Amino acid sequence: MPERYGNPMMDATDMAVKSEALRAQLREKLGVRSRDLAQGFKRAGRRLPRYLRADAKLLAEAETYAAHPKLAKRVDDAAVGRAFANIGAHLKTVDVADRRKGFWLGLAGSIVFNLLVIGGLFVLYMWWRGHI
Repeated sequence: MPERYGNPMMDATDMAVKSEALRAQLREKLGVRSRDLAQGFKRAGRRLPRYLRADAKLLAEAETYAAHPKLAKRVDDAAVGRAFANIGAHLKTVDVADRRKGFWLGLAGSIVFNLLVIGGLFVLYMWWRGHI
């Protein structure tokens, strides 16, 4: 008879060690502080690519299930391992300095755009009133 819920030997301490390592990566690379993976992934939001959100949901559920002895039997170790590997590999590629630089360049771009729009409206107003 095939196993329905994966490996029944998922240990809560193994899951806690893996989730703590992943939360440390989230904190370091994305600046997300959280008490568990579900909250961390929720706070990360769109900073995680869409293709990783299913893995994030799986890991959040697995962390919850691993805390309960009977529910831990439902955790599929292979799927959890793949999800940890996928998200960990993505977080290793995140360049914190580039994200910071992109933030400041985006902010500067929006300020310059707003100044151009205001300046253009001022010139249009002056032309409309006949001062130019």
